[in-house]
Amino acid sequence: MATDLSFIRNIGICAHIDAGKTTVTERILFYTGKNYKLGEVHEGTATMDFLQEEQERGITIQSAATTCPWIHKGKDYKVNLIDTPGHVDFTIEVERSLRVLDGAVAVFDGKEGVEAQSETVWRQADRYDVPRLCFINKMDKLGADFEFSFDSIIKRLGANPVAVQIPIGSGHELQGIIDLLTMRAYYFEADSQGAIVTEKDIPDDLMDSAKKWRHELIEKGVELDDALMERYLEVGEDSITDDEIRRAIRKGTIALEINPVFCGSALKNIGVQRLLDGVIDYLPNPQEVPPVKGTHPKNKEKNKEETLTRPHDDTAPFSGLVFKVVNDAHGDLTYVRVYSGVLKKGTRVVNPNNGKREIASRIFEMHAKDRQPLDEAHAGNIVAVVGIKDSITGDTLCDIDDPIILERMTFPEPVISMSIEPNTADDKRKLSEALVTIRREDPSFRSEFNDETGQTIISGMGELHLEIIKNKLVRDMKVGVQVGTPRVSYREAIKGSAKGCRGLFKKQTGGRGQFGDCTINIEPFTKAQAEEAGLKFTDSFAFENKVVGGSIPKEFISSVEAGARQTAKGGVTAGYPLINVKVTLVDGKAHDVDSSQIAFEQAGRLALREGVTRAGSVLLEPIMKVVITTPEEYVGNVTGDLSSRRGMILDSEDRGMIKLITAEVPLSEMFGYTTVLRGLSQGRASNVMEFEAYRPMPASLQKEVIEAGA
Repeated sequence: MATDLSFIRNIGICAHIDAGKTTVTERILFYTGKNYKLGEVHEGTATMDFLQEEQERGITIQSAATTCPWIHKGKDYKVNLIDTPGHVDFTIEVERSLRVLDGAVAVFDGKEGVEAQSETVWRQADRYDVPRLCFINKMDKLGADFEFSFDSIIKRLGANPVAVQIPIGSGHELQGIIDLLTMRAYYFEADSQGAIVTEKDIPDDLMDSAKKWRHELIEKGVELDDALMERYLEVGEDSITDDEIRRAIRKGTIALEINPVFCGSALKNIGVQRLLDGVIDYLPNPQEVPPVKGTHPKNKEKNKEETLTRPHDDTAPFSGLVFKVVNDAHGDLTYVRVYSGVLKKGTRVVNPNNGKREIASRIFEMHAKDRQPLDEAHAGNIVAVVGIKDSITGDTLCDIDDPIILERMTFPEPVISMSIEPNTADDKRKLSEALVTIRREDPSFRSEFNDETGQTIISGMGELHLEIIKNKLVRDMKVGVQVGTPRVSYREAIKGSAKGCRGLFKKQTGGRGQFGDCTINIEPFTKAQAEEAGLKFTDSFAFENKVVGGSIPKEFISSVEAGARQTAKGGVTAGYPLINVKVTLVDGKAHDVDSSQIAFEQAGRLALREGVTRAGSVLLEPIMKVVITTPEEYVGNVTGDLSSRRGMILDSEDRGMIKLITAEVPLSEMFGYTTVLRGLSQGRASNVMEFEAYRPMPASLQKEVIEAGA
């Protein structure tokens, strides 16, 4: 049965590692009646962290989806909820979740405020224009400070937060929250695990503070509505009703102009129900976000940019985006966000990205690892489908008679790799199958076979990422493997430009020969330049055809591009991919009989090699942004150690007795750093690390890397 879309919310919970995302989610499941007992992350009983690896480590590794009911103001709502990881190695899970969500709840630690990974998640939500609420969690923590955390949202995220609640007390004195719209205090009974909420008058000692915060709330609210602003200036704030302010804040949140801020403690069961009310009050339903955009498959072939749209409506043709694939004992589970139309069980749909037809043989509503069968899925919903064989994350599924390709997601390039070798011939077969499965599940993972060494190289986003993949192969997929030590994924770039670089491939073997001749120009190029010029920038490589007069027949031009691209991918100088480069085909020759696609592919390869040799190449290394939290007495040890690792300290910030040090350090210097940092600080310092950029290496070190790879 179709649900009125205004009663649906598609939201994600995202934040820095250890801010309490999964605990917030567990409380939501408990209060909405999806769970009858509270799951705890620290006990390994969290519903959403159902993988063995997650329960052992106490962290979220993969995003988990669930659907839960919520009654607000006497009406039944349906909340599709995705809990995402906080660890930077699994940032792809956040990326693909945000792509299909209509709103998000950003969770912050009440003591730490905005942390390094909070900034990354916030930028990802900005990229997909996702409206979001803020929840300042862990207000029961010693040293928790609501005002500090609120200010950090302004300073570090450049956001426009507005408090709709303030806490009653903090640390072990946290008792409840004050709602600044109703100006009432709410207390959550510990004996009922927070399920019984008592409403009281605001304590006298907090009344002045509540009035100050409410005044700010009203001022920011009326700024979002011209009619309210006029009345506010003429008559004053008493003329504005709570519902009018609520509507103005909702409008501002959906327009990405403002972020309502809630507070509480998920662990102590304080404030979660009011946060759920806020999700309903302020985050958009599927009809309140702009229609999804895409292109026609035929336009893609012709390189046209004509945009199609699909309204969030059951009557429109079916379209959905695959945002996650999970290998399951009963067949692959393909998670799909249905944007328009209705997907019925047993329906045949098309994947316009590869032209293959798929059958949605079964449809499920997911609750972490449990599933509820459905006969059909309506616009605005998130479901899992069984029967999809040839579609991966980022692919579109749509109506066969009315195709559309929805905008794909962008996936980060791996920065770390290691060799992996099967123990037996049987393991070799199992390994190749297992790697295909993992690649379908995880778009940030790469694997390739090195013909020269006979090794398989796997690449990922960090040491933890590769360790978890190794454990998955050995423990879950029962593949016997030996793994090498992790190593850095370098890149190659050119120093300058080179013109008139010729690639001539000529082979005569008695009968028909091979002949391909092309001339190219090569220059450094960026993504921004490619967008400006309207060129594709796949794998950080742009190609432009400027051949005039038909000196190279049309059918061979794509062969020159393919040859140059493949050579760039495999590397020219040191075997690492060549990036940030533009190749312009300017001239060439063809032979009536001997020219072929293979000959021009080889000519493209030779021309690129010639170009790189003449332009000069440089090796790029991944630079990581590292944020270290350390007690003051260990700052000298930490900064001295960072300097010895070729690190550059960018910022140092005081947070009470704690220092936050932000630095940029080459990844090659950071293997095993967490263990070293513990030793430097008697176990009291911690760090988070994320990829920042590729930068040129010092010449002396380049030589070492090239020789080691030779």
